[in-house]
Amino acid sequence: MPSAVKLASFLVTALTHPAEAKNIIGYKLWRDPLNQIETNPESGWDRPEMKRCWDFLDLTSRSFAAVIHELDGDLSRVIAIFYLVLRALDTIEDDMTIPIEKKAPLLESFHEKLEVDGWNFQESGPDEKDAVLLKEFEVVISEYKRLDQHYRTAIADSAKKMGAGMSRYAKLHAESGGKFSVDTFASFDLYCHYVAGLVGEGLSRLFSASGKESPYLGDQLTLSNSMGLMLQKTNILRDFREDCDEGRVFWPAEIWSKYVSSAEQLHAPGNEQKALWALSEMTVDALAHATDALDYLTLLGNQSVFNFCAIPQVMAMATLERCFMNPNVFLRNVKIRKGEAVGLILKATNPRDVSYIFRDYARQIHAKARPDDPSFVKIAVLAGRIEQWTETRYPSFIQMGEKVPESSEDWTPGRDARIKQLPGPEGRGAEPRQQNTTKMGKEDWAFLAMVVGGMLGIALLVMLITGGGVWFFYLREGAPYSGRVLEKASDAAIRGGRAIKQEL
Repeated sequence: MPSAVKLASFLVTALTHPAEAKNIIGYKLWRDPLNQIETNPESGWDRPEMKRCWDFLDLTSRSFAAVIHELDGDLSRVIAIFYLVLRALDTIEDDMTIPIEKKAPLLESFHEKLEVDGWNFQESGPDEKDAVLLKEFEVVISEYKRLDQHYRTAIADSAKKMGAGMSRYAKLHAESGGKFSVDTFASFDLYCHYVAGLVGEGLSRLFSASGKESPYLGDQLTLSNSMGLMLQKTNILRDFREDCDEGRVFWPAEIWSKYVSSAEQLHAPGNEQKALWALSEMTVDALAHATDALDYLTLLGNQSVFNFCAIPQVMAMATLERCFMNPNVFLRNVKIRKGEAVGLILKATNPRDVSYIFRDYARQIHAKARPDDPSFVKIAVLAGRIEQWTETRYPSFIQMGEKVPESSEDWTPGRDARIKQLPGPEGRGAEPRQQNTTKMGKEDWAFLAMVVGGMLGIALLVMLITGGGVWFFYLREGAPYSGRVLEKASDAAIRGGRAIKQEL
């Protein structure tokens, strides 16, 4: 049944978004991962403890496991352990069955547990989905202790700071009667810094310590923080309804209090317009980190590290565009399509293409903005800032492989060292640069038709074989099982009739 559902889903995608169907096929058939943990001698795959850690990573990570697997050398193992340490910390914070008297000290001292052989935590709530990680955390500790000291220092320092921040907000949650809320933008930024910005800072330190990135990357605290904040704020924006249903309100009261008296009223009937204005302000707050994220990506030199950092960022931009002015955000989680996500993975391989992805989604957000939106001007400014960033560093009128013209000797009067501006490519007879499009050519349609036709042919063949087998063994005259089937059916009918009579 799952295979049939996947097939049906793919056929729907092929009919409604054929370019995305082609992306999925290309990804499945032809994309080779940069690295594989099974063949990477530094991944620890040959050790039972580390292999169990890889299992934990696949179990607990919805989006990061694949890109962690592809990191170069020992970075894949280091980042996997870093992720599991922070995931364990986050699991303790999210567990509402742990009393605050026990939770707060545990969060604050969690970094010390990393040095305690055999330590684990067996008191998670019955509904905590990642409890198994804490129950077998001694495996993570064993692998953590195998890391070089500079890696361990960075991981422990991040866990210490994050644990302190989580403890602070856990106490506020308890004091407010079990309902989490954030009042101001400053408090919202601080919370996002504790749970995501510190992750960005820790990753930068680990990248630098590995020698695969420049030493100064670990000192880029502002840019590293923005990388984490953009992802976290996008997730909070998208997960509004789910968080509300669980009694948590991460959207700052400074936003929603302008329109309603409580955050829950944003998804109440009759408040649709007010809810969209609040959503627009949240979009502005997340988009404010976009150019910092682009700046950070230009500092990266290792391809696997770049992919690891860039793919979540382009997914965030796509999610912001999908959620913007979308009332479904207040009804359920809004996600980008699988085919769209695969297309982004295939494209996000260098700073130039990533910046174009950011620019294109910023344009789409701006196009959906409404003049009566209180945040209309801010949306326009942020979209323009992304456009300016992209055009400044990667001008769209310069095409790859285009010959650069010779400089002009036509000086302005007075020979004041200001050279006459060269004409653009259109002025020199060149064709204007075509915008990226999702339209498919004849060859693409032919390929897609071949694939879809092949899948339908396979499904038809399976049906014919199954039907033929049923006819041959059960239905045809002289079939070996026809009498048995009829006899069993007759006996079942007789027993059923007797049971009905007894009840009557």
